[in-house]
Amino acid sequence: MLSGTVFDIREFTLHDGPGIRTTVFLKGCPLACQWCHNPEGQSSRPQVMHGRTGDRTVGQQMTSQEVAAVLNRQAPILRSNEGGVTFSGGEPLMQAAFVAEVIEQLDDLHVLLDTCGYGAGPDFRLLLKHVNMVYYDLKLIDPQAHRHFTGCDNDLILSNLRTLSDSGVPFVIRVPLVPGITDTHANQAAIAETVKGLPGLVQVDLLPYNKAAGAKYAAAGIVFNPEYDENQPVSIDLTPFEQAGVKVHVA
Repeated sequence: MLSGTVFDIREFTLHDGPGIRTTVFLKGCPLACQWCHNPEGQSSRPQVMHGRTGDRTVGQQMTSQEVAAVLNRQAPILRSNEGGVTFSGGEPLMQAAFVAEVIEQLDDLHVLLDTCGYGAGPDFRLLLKHVNMVYYDLKLIDPQAHRHFTGCDNDLILSNLRTLSDSGVPFVIRVPLVPGITDTHANQAAIAETVKGLPGLVQVDLLPYNKAAGAKYAAAGIVFNPEYDENQPVSIDLTPFEQAGVKVHVA
């Protein structure tokens, strides 16, 4: 039986997939996005968060059986509200075998994978066999800009996007709108061009920037020093998606 590192299991989430859901947050992410809203999920190791009410350790080792037991206790209410379980992070692809083992023990629950898409092809294909839906992040199409703002290029992400489209698993593209970085007309047009006509695409969700995440960085012992103006209003440009025939929604 496999063990994994989980930093939160959040009940009654409403924005992590269809219906009412429970979201499992896996620790560890290969990207280091300047706007990351879960900085406590970046490191794969447990860490101490320093808050106003005291210190707490974020991240604990759990067996797949332990996680599945927590989720199965909630199964009746999740099913009755047309919901299910979402695996998020961090990045679930970093613990793909563990996540798959958890899913194999679930009691007839809808499963959604929320991923940045940066992971080994075999790991991604493994999880695609176990899930009902995917939320797939696309941040920047320009490879140099992607490397600069996330720490990694996007070749693997775009390759896995093609794998996802060929898999038959329905997916939603999610675009975090960061002022002056991902919300430009050029980037949104490039994303629309990249995803148009892809089999399995349900829609594109545009996610307005959330300034509240910045407060987590100091608690996690991480310096928050974005190369953009947080106070600048984001540009929400639906035109490139509408022109490409792509269904688009502002979350």
